[in-house]
Amino acid sequence: MTVRLHDYWRSSASWRVRIALALKGIAYDRVPVDLVAGDQRGPDHLALNPQGLVPVLEIDGLRLTQSLAILEYLDDTRPLPPLLPEGPVARAQARAVALAIACEIHPVSNLAVLARVEDLAGAEARAAWNRDNITRGLIAVEAMLTTTPGPFCHGGAPGMADCVLIPQLFNAARWGVATDHLPRITAISAACADHPAFAAAHADNFNPSREARVMEDQR
Repeated sequence: MTVRLHDYWRSSASWRVRIALALKGIAYDRVPVDLVAGDQRGPDHLALNPQGLVPVLEIDGLRLTQSLAILEYLDDTRPLPPLLPEGPVARAQARAVALAIACEIHPVSNLAVLARVEDLAGAEARAAWNRDNITRGLIAVEAMLTTTPGPFCHGGAPGMADCVLIPQLFNAARWGVATDHLPRITAISAACADHPAFAAAHADNFNPSREARVMEDQR
């Protein structure tokens, strides 16, 4: 049965799932959903996800939503390689880092919230809001990671926390948020950059303008 991922190329939540699929070695067909154009609010997508969000993963005859729930499902049904470390303490710590980003940083910086901030206070306020939110959030995540072993978030192999952290760092760079003063996060980012699953899932690979250029070059 074909695995199908409905996503937006730059969506952090979608990117998390792409990394996890790559780590698990799961091939999939990708269905782009243009968030800027509002495709997520169309009837076809709402039939897949009534929340009007991405990603949606069609797998095992199911339609799964919410990125962290998807990662948990993949780990439950395809346990190797694991996305969570061994032991209840380490697993709780890994989940805490993932949730600190996915539930605290990301929702306050998503497209709908930023658009509303801009409507109320203008484009400069939107940018300041986002930079301040990401900066505060990553400083907290850095402190959470100082007690965990490396080179990845929790040990010698990437997992759930890394799947969530790396897309957030891309978003930080996009908004001009410096992270070089966060040594643990910087080291984890470097380790992930050298891992083929993270390279395969990178947003730049799915940028529609890049895809168009590649298609034109192949003609």
